[in-house]
Amino acid sequence: MNLAWKEMKKSKMKFVILGSIVFLISLLTFIISGLANGLSQDNAALIKNLPDGTIYMETAAEETHALSAIDTETQQSALSENDGAFAFSIQMGFLLNEQDEQQSVAFATSTGSTEFPDVAKGEIVLDRSLEEDGIKQGDIFANSQLDGEFTVAGFTDGAKYSHAAVAFIHPNDFADMYRTGELQMLFVPETAEPGAIAGLQSFSIEEFLNTLPSYSAEQLSLAMIVWFLVVISGMLFAIFFYMMNIQKLGLYGILKAIGVKTGALFRMIWTQMLVITAIALILSIAVSQLFATLAPGDMPFYLPITVTLQLSAVFFAIGFAGATLSGIQIRKAKPLQAIQQGEG
Repeated sequence: MNLAWKEMKKSKMKFVILGSIVFLISLLTFIISGLANGLSQDNAALIKNLPDGTIYMETAAEETHALSAIDTETQQSALSENDGAFAFSIQMGFLLNEQDEQQSVAFATSTGSTEFPDVAKGEIVLDRSLEEDGIKQGDIFANSQLDGEFTVAGFTDGAKYSHAAVAFIHPNDFADMYRTGELQMLFVPETAEPGAIAGLQSFSIEEFLNTLPSYSAEQLSLAMIVWFLVVISGMLFAIFFYMMNIQKLGLYGILKAIGVKTGALFRMIWTQMLVITAIALILSIAVSQLFATLAPGDMPFYLPITVTLQLSAVFFAIGFAGATLSGIQIRKAKPLQAIQQGEG
């Protein structure tokens, strides 16, 4: 420990440079991860906010929920046999206000459920993001596929789908708009111990999200960027400590000659890595949370503490691996050889 501190005090600039690079890379990683999670919420919060359970859709729909149609008999049988289950549908569409201005939304409806708002016929409940856009309770909207009108009955939080606000409507209004009385999907909570249902394909929440082309492609691209940055940080640790160790082989030889164990030299490297990484991560976490506060309201940014802790643990792990790999030559070098190489 003392060796590590003495070295860091003696070579402050080298360690400040490494810490700055780790800070910048970790900050970029946190921000991109926050944007990835924000886009994920903006794309599928309606589904992600459901409790643990199983989603069913028609097998013939080939994992495309818009093509799924569950017959009434199957639906009623599943709902009666599974406590807490409900059927629901989601369809993209639009609303027209009294000035004929168009607002894109994702229409959603369901049978009786505590997960979706209870909406009366002719009423509509919107995601709260639309309230921030100036829409008020009592506003009137129309749709070209429906003869009647919708009255805004209220707002709800966390209802986004395919980067659009969700509009909850009554099943009868949904049936009138899309000319079908059959709903697309069933949801059975995990507590009901869901099993196979004839003619239907089952999905976990994550599996269902991966059937959405925009969601899976978007998240895969952003995840690759995040992990690419993490790998770069590990390589930086390995390269930095490797170069420093090469320069200090003479010193290591002297230390080993006077009885300092190889393990103590490794602990010195690990201590330096931990100190640099901890300081860099604390600063980058603070700045990323400040960014979340100052970011524009319409920017989808969501960085929960669980994701922050997971990424931090990964940074520590990959930093440890990089620092350890860089110190392999310390174990292989003999004291006399190291002294001679350092003097040469």
